[in-house]
Amino acid sequence: MTVHDQIVTQTAEALLRASTVFRSDQVEAYRRALRDERSDSGRWVLEKIIENASVAEVRRLPLCDDTGIPHVLIEIGTEAVVPRGFLKAVEEGIALGLKELPGRPMAVKGDDEERLGQSAGLHEASEALVMAPPQLRSVAGEAIELTVLMYGGGPEIRGKTLRVFHKHSADVVVDEMIAWGSEGARLLGCQPCVLAFGVGRSNLEAASLSMEAMAKGVFSRQSPLEKRITDGVNESGVGALGLGGDCTVLGTFVKVGPQRASGIRVVSLRTGCCFDPRRATTTFKFQ
Repeated sequence: MTVHDQIVTQTAEALLRASTVFRSDQVEAYRRALRDERSDSGRWVLEKIIENASVAEVRRLPLCDDTGIPHVLIEIGTEAVVPRGFLKAVEEGIALGLKELPGRPMAVKGDDEERLGQSAGLHEASEALVMAPPQLRSVAGEAIELTVLMYGGGPEIRGKTLRVFHKHSADVVVDEMIAWGSEGARLLGCQPCVLAFGVGRSNLEAASLSMEAMAKGVFSRQSPLEKRITDGVNESGVGALGLGGDCTVLGTFVKVGPQRASGIRVVSLRTGCCFDPRRATTTFKFQ
């Protein structure tokens, strides 16, 4: 197998895993939520989500009908060898994964204005859906790690990126994050949700950090800040599918980046659905 083919194959496989498999920490998070849920309707929803995930993995089917937009985080070791054409091969791997899944046809045809108005129709092929611009990070080591995340459309409607006046208090920022999470969770529809926050110096940085939080967050390792937000939003009682109950948020992932001397903090929230984060990581090491 050539290096190009290896990159294509591993990337496609990562997309398929992200789209069809709950990781072990997700399964355990749902089992804990089910154990603690006091609402009958909430328990029923949580049981069905666990059952859905089991069927999806066994039959290699998408976890959700909204198969999502591929987003890619690439972490390049400082000593890693990056082959010529690496990003092009990743693009081909994403297209192959969408074709094999298959992804829901969602790519919009046309020029700028036609795409804005969705007036020229859709491409029929799943693989026509181009991945979002990749996010790159420099890390220690000799390997390249590539994480594929599938972003469904519903959470994007409930997401938010905006400045928060901190008033020299972290509590002010955190309280605002809880308020945003509570509002997004109430309106989302496919609870329990997963909240991903990035806090940066610009809108772009904050959104990028939110994606990194989603890519790296682990349900079994909630920081005090993450647990505070999770508990705060769960007090809303919205519950699974909005039917009331204890589990409105399955978990929260937060990435706080460098900050500048300013009266504001730029916060970006993605209110993920009950299947988030749909993600999988593959590792490359080239000589």
